[in-house]
Amino acid sequence: MENLQTENNMPSKAVQTAAKTAILMAVLLLCSKCIGFVREMVMAAFFGTSYITDAYVMAQSIPSMLFLGIFGAVATAYIPLLSDYMEKGSQEEGNAFTSRVINILLVISALSALVGLFFSDKLTALMAPGFEEETAILTSRYLKITFMYTVFSATAGILEAYLQYKGTFIPQVIIGYSQSAILIVTIIVSAYTDCYFLAFGLLIAYIVRLILMYVMARKKGYRYSLHRGSYGKVFKQIIPLAIPVFIGHCGYQINMFVDKYLASGLIEGSVSALNYGNLLNGMIMTLSTSVLNTIIYPKIAQASASDRRDSVIAMSQTGVSLSVLIALPFAMGAIVYSGEIVQIVFERGAFDVAATELTTGAYRFYSVGMTFMALNTFLTSVAYSIKDTRRPMYFALVGVVTNIAVNLMLVGSMQHCGLALATSCAAAVNSVLLYVGLRHFHGIDVVPSWSKMVKIALASAVSVGVSYLCYRGLVAAVWMPRMVYLGLAVIIAVGIYPSLLKVFKIEELSILTSVLRRRTR
Repeated sequence: MENLQTENNMPSKAVQTAAKTAILMAVLLLCSKCIGFVREMVMAAFFGTSYITDAYVMAQSIPSMLFLGIFGAVATAYIPLLSDYMEKGSQEEGNAFTSRVINILLVISALSALVGLFFSDKLTALMAPGFEEETAILTSRYLKITFMYTVFSATAGILEAYLQYKGTFIPQVIIGYSQSAILIVTIIVSAYTDCYFLAFGLLIAYIVRLILMYVMARKKGYRYSLHRGSYGKVFKQIIPLAIPVFIGHCGYQINMFVDKYLASGLIEGSVSALNYGNLLNGMIMTLSTSVLNTIIYPKIAQASASDRRDSVIAMSQTGVSLSVLIALPFAMGAIVYSGEIVQIVFERGAFDVAATELTTGAYRFYSVGMTFMALNTFLTSVAYSIKDTRRPMYFALVGVVTNIAVNLMLVGSMQHCGLALATSCAAAVNSVLLYVGLRHFHGIDVVPSWSKMVKIALASAVSVGVSYLCYRGLVAAVWMPRMVYLGLAVIIAVGIYPSLLKVFKIEELSILTSVLRRRTR
């Protein structure tokens, strides 16, 4: 009986441990995101939603879509394979495998850098046909530089995955501080000298990230070597897992790029508005559910490898509940307060009222799909943990088709706002398919109770609704800085939301409460 009780408590303890680490990561990421937003605010203040910003954003998006998705897929497939080498072999075998994977990516990324160097004009014409000549020329110049950072990003991605396997998560977040600092300095220098230097900031930032990642990996026992031979085996192990992961991961990136592709033919600043709106949306995702997913995913994979199916189901259900519990009120708040948030974060310098209006629409409609985007990330990881990489790929492709179809229907009437809404619709479709796929093909019902989901939605709506009524009342009654208005509204919502969750007996609230109090049940 004691053993059974220990086994039954395992998912709860695992989730609480993950949540505790996630909260620390979220705090550090909040600081990192604040620095990141300072970076974006500096960029907005100096360059606004001008052709320079459009070119800069597009020059980052093109290599990301074409190559960085491949590198991310390899890193995802690399973790379970590294686990086999470490558990069934030795540290030396794991190091040798890691080095071979890095060497393969170095060759691929070097070839990608050559593509950007010699074909930047053609890539710009293909990917952003609606750009004016001045914007297209600058985008091409940026591409010659941005393609080069793929070499450093690919290697750093594998080293980061290695550190995650070793249970190290926090230092990677801190490295982001140095990257943002480098970019801020580069933006300021570019504003007073030549905007061409903007792209070099990205390159320098990724070089620094790689160096710091390697130093940390060495402290955890990694030693790089050339390791000639045996690359055919590595290809055979990586490719079957990485290709479906790559295609699945590319779904979101493709949707973002399609938005920017169509936006390049709209009024000037549309691409930048979508980018700023997506940045705000991504901040909430990173600080909440993405952090939790990063920590819980390895634990679900370990449970799956050990054939502890009950643990897989229990942790999956808890993860979904926590994802909705965190993401849904944020999404509703972002929809209601989108204009105020954009004003506070970006409106200064070259980022004028017109830029705020453009960005507000994009942010509001991206926020419609925030909860679905959070669920997609988590449910895809659940599928990967049970070695199902094909179905998430198919579902992501359906999402891409949905996004394109809705884009074409809405872009004429809603302009860039329609593009953002289409992305949210695609995220909703993908979430439904992932839920049905896990339940139908693997017998994993990731939703513990639909009544619980309704209660969380009701608590979110009431707390945000009451806070908005109070916000409007404050605005009408007394003058204060807009940041104070918004801050008070947030405090009201934060005060009401957990109280309603307690009334509705949402048990995941006790998990977060015990973690915050540093208590384990």
